[in-house]
Amino acid sequence: MSVSTYTVTGMTCGHCVSSIKEEVGEVPGVTGVDVDLAGGRVEVFADPFDDAAVRAAIQVAGYQVVG
Repeated sequence: MSVSTYTVTGMTCGHCVSSIKEEVGEVPGVTGVDVDLAGGRVEVFADPFDDAAVRAAIQVAGYQVVG
């Protein structure tokens, strides 16, 4: 299993956390999503890991990945 951490801008509340967890959780292979609202980080656990799909899911949820 692979783990990757993303810095995400625009998250301000619990709804933001839920939206990201829902969208990223639908990416094939994703087994877990942890969101640190205060730190602006999203940690994704997956096997296999598809970085482009995770980034796209975060954008679909309405947020931007930094870097």
